[in-house]
Amino acid sequence: MARSSPVNACIALGSNVGDRLASIESAMQALGQLGEVLARSTIVETEPVGPVSQGPFLNAAAIVATRLEAKQLLLSLLDIERRLGRDRKNAPRWGPRVIDLDLILYGEDVVVEEGLTVPHPRMHERMFVLGPLAEVAGRMRVPTLNATVAELRDRLAAAGTSRTVGGSN
Repeated sequence: MARSSPVNACIALGSNVGDRLASIESAMQALGQLGEVLARSTIVETEPVGPVSQGPFLNAAAIVATRLEAKQLLLSLLDIERRLGRDRKNAPRWGPRVIDLDLILYGEDVVVEEGLTVPHPRMHERMFVLGPLAEVAGRMRVPTLNATVAELRDRLAAAGTSRTVGGSN
């Protein structure tokens, strides 16, 4: 099912296995198949978060104007991950990955369905999401948190939990 008018969806991208930059670039290119890529952030290197020991990530964010419904967009993101070599079924949760694509915001819509919660429920805890996302969508409102992306980034930075350690393009 398609929407009658496009919605600006925010996608977070990450990679910490193999040629990380090539994986991010391939995923960015594939996002163009889902709609018009309106903006893409700088690619930054970040330390991993979670219980699994692993190498650093490259992270980025993009805004895609899409007519896909939220669930279809998510399924399309999962398909891009699969095509780029990610095997979600046989990999540890929060473990190393060739590519990770997360639907962070879907306009100002709140979506709660099986397998999908938007806005992303942990976005406000993750500088590796908020840093790049604020660069391209800083003024977007996060309806469940009554704040903009930039405000959430600034709050997290003030709390001293920033995980961004460097950057590259």
